[in-house]
Amino acid sequence: MPNGFLLLYIIGINIAEWVLMGIDKRRAVNHQWRISEKTLWIGALIGGAAGGVAGMYTFRHKTRHFKFRLGMPVLFIIHLYLIVQWKG
Repeated sequence: MPNGFLLLYIIGINIAEWVLMGIDKRRAVNHQWRISEKTLWIGALIGGAAGGVAGMYTFRHKTRHFKFRLGMPVLFIIHLYLIVQWKG
């Protein structure tokens, strides 16, 4: 996988995860249909954990949920480790 493609993927998936967190927060405030936690976790697992963490704190969303408060940063650290090892 070329480095440029990987960089674009990482940027794109993190922006997408950040946007999903913002949309879900807005929907929660307006008592509308919500984005499932499963969808948010899948986005984080496939590379969007940094965007998830940023979205949590930008929008003050899911910060009371222990599994998000702990899990998203842990996934982010794992992703950083994998990127460093891959670049290695």
